[in-house]
Amino acid sequence: MDINDEMIAHLSNLARLEFSAEEKENLKKDLGRIISYVEKLNEVNTDHVEPLIFMTDAMNELRKDEVKQTITHEEALLNAPAKDSDYFRVPKFLDK
Repeated sequence: MDINDEMIAHLSNLARLEFSAEEKENLKKDLGRIISYVEKLNEVNTDHVEPLIFMTDAMNELRKDEVKQTITHEEALLNAPAKDSDYFRVPKFLDK
């Protein structure tokens, strides 16, 4: 695959990025290295290798749904900038 100025201009337009001339040259070199690496992977023999669909054999391992107290009501109110007995005070933001 040939990486030219037209391709860099197209990619930068898609990504809504602007590059200087020097950055474009560096980008062309970097993209060339990436593509040559991917092409090198095509040389690997994968005849008897199953496609990887899932990273592990685990299926739907969910935590138990247990009720537990992580913070008390009083501890929560300690962090409030304003409170009124057992409640947080917030500025009024709805008009009637």
